[in-house]
Amino acid sequence: MMMQTRNSCYTYFKITGDFDPDEVTHLLSLQPTRTWKIGDFRKNGTKYDFAVWEIGRCKEYDVFVENQMRKTIAPLLDKINLLNLIHRNNNVAFVLEIVPTIYVGDQEPCLAPPLDVIDFCHATRTEIDIDMYVYGIDE
Repeated sequence: MMMQTRNSCYTYFKITGDFDPDEVTHLLSLQPTRTWKIGDFRKNGTKYDFAVWEIGRCKEYDVFVENQMRKTIAPLLDKINLLNLIHRNNNVAFVLEIVPTIYVGDQEPCLAPPLDVIDFCHATRTEIDIDMYVYGIDE
């Protein structure tokens, strides 16, 4: 029987910095899940001072978060040379975001990236960012 958990996690890959997201979409031949350009307006009315291109948002929680990481980077694995071209020609950062929500007492997720994910991140100079939210038993 599968143990019930309140824990969750989502992962995604993003490019952030000074670049044109439309050019990245065209170059990679991939449809992003979210983009914005420098100068676009936020919901609060202020303007973004950086651009974002996001893909691979995986919300299918797996206690082995490495499986989510793999799903996130899967469409990018054959694009390493193009990603490196984007990195060379623009002032950008690549980030693999991992956002777990953990409740004390529930089964803890395994957040360790496997070697194939580390290899991809190394080959593309992608940072791994873990934004962890931890809640007590009664929350």
